[in-house]
Amino acid sequence: MKQVNALQLSGINKSFDGFQALTDAHFTACWGEVHALLGENGAGKSSLMNIAAGLYAPETGSLMVDDNLVRLSGPRDASRYQIGMVHQHFKLVKPFTVAQNILLGLPAEPGSYRTRLQALEQQISAKAQELGFVLDPRQPVEQLSIAEQQRVEILKVLLAGARILILDEPTAVLTDQEAERLLSTVQTFAQQGAAVVLVTHKMADVKRFADRVTVMRGGKTIQTLNPQHVSVDELVRLTVGESAQAGYTPGPPAGPLRLQVRELRSPTGSGPLAGVNLSLHAGQIYGIAGVGGNGQGELANALMGLPQPTEGEIHLESFGDLRGASAEQRRELRIACIPADRYGAALAGSLSVVENFAIGQVHGGRYGSFWRLLGTRMRSDAAAAVQAFDVQGVRSLEQNAALLSGGNAQKLVIAREFSRDPQLVVVHSPSRGLDVRATQAVHARLRAARDSGAAVLVISEDLDEVLTLADRIGVMNSGRIVAEFEHPADRQAIGKAMVSHD
Repeated sequence: MKQVNALQLSGINKSFDGFQALTDAHFTACWGEVHALLGENGAGKSSLMNIAAGLYAPETGSLMVDDNLVRLSGPRDASRYQIGMVHQHFKLVKPFTVAQNILLGLPAEPGSYRTRLQALEQQISAKAQELGFVLDPRQPVEQLSIAEQQRVEILKVLLAGARILILDEPTAVLTDQEAERLLSTVQTFAQQGAAVVLVTHKMADVKRFADRVTVMRGGKTIQTLNPQHVSVDELVRLTVGESAQAGYTPGPPAGPLRLQVRELRSPTGSGPLAGVNLSLHAGQIYGIAGVGGNGQGELANALMGLPQPTEGEIHLESFGDLRGASAEQRRELRIACIPADRYGAALAGSLSVVENFAIGQVHGGRYGSFWRLLGTRMRSDAAAAVQAFDVQGVRSLEQNAALLSGGNAQKLVIAREFSRDPQLVVVHSPSRGLDVRATQAVHARLRAARDSGAAVLVISEDLDEVLTLADRIGVMNSGRIVAEFEHPADRQAIGKAMVSHD
């Protein structure tokens, strides 16, 4: 019996400001399958799926749902065809509650607002329990973690009736356990007759959960195949167009002690830090592994100087306790900070590429005074950095940083933070949501910083990333470092330390 196509895009062309994002792209997902979509940052995956979700209109090409030709006038129109997309960058109203956000995406129904909201809260609780999510329908979104916000987005499209579910990098902000549960859930959802499109960079997720995989490169569809009939190496080759191998690379012998964290903890009852102790040397990468939610984010914030109450000490060689250091002092000390949320905490999306790059040295006077900035020098430095760090997608230095893909936004952040030859680098989830090539570029920059004498602290919930980068590994559990390992480390021993409890 012929399998019915749930979603079919054919001959899609799309450009933005003269940049050709999609060229004769095609993609077909069938009912009852999980179909993975692979490609580098900027390959056109999100653009193609945004057309499927009604956010963009194609310049040429056709879109079919259930083997019927359709034209979508917007996301609400796509919802009528039971298409729902969970975006990598969430589209939630932060002051609203979970239930209020989900209600925004539902069609109007008879009854008072309060009655509808109360009924919806019960539906959310039931659906969340079915999916294995822990979520309070009455909690404001601004109080939720990134992982919890993603759960809201998933519930929003499912409760709107989506049977064609598009997930853009769904596991990028989840722990291994959360990712396993989510992907198992959507796999069951597909087996019950729905269609799931899984946009991802994680080869293991493709191999384990996808029935088919389509690879895109440079805005074009390269190939569709069964992931069980092809090796990971071949998938990587199709994705990047060349063989991409990466592994641990040793650096020079570690130098003097650069950073020492002593008994760093949250005040009683106000946070998860429970007495963190670690030592980081010059010319060394120290990786922190752990299951998400064990204080890694709070530790990163404390080290990066983001306001939060802490007790203990963060001692930097030749300075003292960093907790009292101003942003200007941290710049003078050549501390580079690369947070997990590159768009929310590292870049100002509405400012230009050149402005986002130059802001790191405005305080130091390199670009003149606040009253008279040296625009020519700013543009010259930014152009050199964009070229040196291979920041793709920069058609003009005056374009908004928000137009950069995730990997290229990360490269721009690193270019800015490394512009003053850092002595200390603190980075949280450096390759979250990045493709193979962008990940390798970011890792190469972190190794280069180490090899030039910087002390590099990498916090990541991706154990493979920690094992690939770190000379020493600390495992964070219940708000403290519970075990340390020298490279080469025993993966099983690390895993046991990550999940063990006193």
